[in-house]
Amino acid sequence: MKRMQLNLKAVLGSVIVLMILLGAGKAAAEELLVYTALEDDEIPGYLEIFKKAHPDIKVKLVRDSTGIVTARLLAEKDNPQADVVWGTAATSLMLCDQAGMVEPYSPKGLEKVRPKMRDANNPPHWVGIKAWMTGFCVNTIECKSLKLPTPTSLDDLLNPVYRGYLAMPNPASSGTGFLTVSAILQTMGENKGWAYLDKLHANIARYTHSGSKPCKLAGAGEVAIGISFAYRGFMQKQKGEPVLTVFPSEGSGWDVEANCLIKKSTIKPAAKKFLDWAIGEEVMKAYAQVYPVTAYATGVPIPKGFPADPEGQLIKNDFDWAAKNRTRILAEWTHRYDGKSDDK
Repeated sequence: MKRMQLNLKAVLGSVIVLMILLGAGKAAAEELLVYTALEDDEIPGYLEIFKKAHPDIKVKLVRDSTGIVTARLLAEKDNPQADVVWGTAATSLMLCDQAGMVEPYSPKGLEKVRPKMRDANNPPHWVGIKAWMTGFCVNTIECKSLKLPTPTSLDDLLNPVYRGYLAMPNPASSGTGFLTVSAILQTMGENKGWAYLDKLHANIARYTHSGSKPCKLAGAGEVAIGISFAYRGFMQKQKGEPVLTVFPSEGSGWDVEANCLIKKSTIKPAAKKFLDWAIGEEVMKAYAQVYPVTAYATGVPIPKGFPADPEGQLIKNDFDWAAKNRTRILAEWTHRYDGKSDDK
């Protein structure tokens, strides 16, 4: 009887230990809230890589256009919800940083990141993963039918023959829209830049609230030409749409898709693990499959369709100027042109 009691106690003890271990395992599994502006069709492949590396971390994503993600972050300033931001314009993260919302962090592998693809502070306040740039998505069938020439420059887009046939992203809600407007103002100077945008406005059929939407509209034949970004043009062509992606001869506006750690009373260890992973070699090679300018060289060939010197296509971009003047630029743009914007 005593032996049975001892055995029973041993079994019960083992069960209790097992329950404690299981409970500890559950407690160790963390959930991360990640805000991102990466394209919908990019994200699943990247997250598969993350799940293999960190099966114990559950990622909950909030995905939207850059401007909307930025507005949401700033609205939550006094009660931050996101743990990290992944793949959102560096100029937007600079705004969040100015608002005191960013916790500096040096992810593993930071030493490999190009200086222009990361914040200069040490530890950095944001770290980039890749650059995206302005391109024109031209529906070749529509242009042939309408007898429209294929534009090769920003200046070409002012041709009156394009009146009512162009779509462009609204810079207040789209990072692609903002980097395009910012590039025009920086390269032309503000007076000439706004004069250019006034003339371009005459040819615009609609402003969208998504950077990819103008290209999707062009692919569907709803407009002849969408001012968008290169990745989307290539993706629409892969779907069988008659889209030719053109890079403006003056150079392309661009921004860095970047990551940051949100300042909260409690920083989850999993948040730092995510940021370490997000600039790791495996996922960096995945970024490089469709974006030629990544945080560091990967050895992956330049994706088909991009210029042979993709970095040479990028304008000289003053990110500090763009971030500091963003609110003023958007207010002026909205005052002048918002009447053609899609409903939100």
